Amino acid sequence: MINAKMQDAINHQIHEEIFSSYLYLSMSTYFEDANLPGHAHWLRLHAQEEMFHAMKLYYHVVERGGKVDLKGLKDPKTRWTSPINVFEEALEHEHYITKCIHDLMDLAIEEKDHASKTVLNWFVEEQVEEEDRFGSHLERLRMIGDHQGMLLREDEKMAARQPGPNPYLPAEGEE
Repeated sequence: MINAKMQDAINHQIHEEIFSSYLYLSMSTYFEDANLPGHAHWLRLHAQEEMFHAMKLYYHVVERGGKVDLKGLKDPKTRWTSPINVFEEALEHEHYITKCIHDLMDLAIEEKDHASKTVLNWFVEEQVEEEDRFGSHLERLRMIGDHQGMLLREDEKMAARQPGPNPYLPAEGEE
């Protein structure tokens, strides 16, 4: 059974992950409007990945006999000044999420909640990947600068991102 303190903290993180999904979907619309469909595609897939993160925490609470308590979301930002600005803010947001995960891990250690620590270890590793992914792309955008042709080439690369497997759907051949 998950204790109330841990349950509340994980519920807060579920909210943060769902908001992350909402924010990245909003960022995707910026790129749709800028006629950069590869970046829009990449961020839509990332929005789906953030929802997967929320569901991973959701099921952790449920499987431990806890109660998920969903709260309303604030409106995400909808305007940016450039592709660089979008990815600067996305990386800043990932730094914030990393701090949230670290705080959760600190609480799990303090509460001696080994089951939560196991799940949170996955998130700690995931955040290293997330920060690297966003940071690397931001650096490429900074190198591209105002070169529109290079930006279009980068956009084509972003379009190649494939969705990850969805563990909440039945495997092929299962009903």
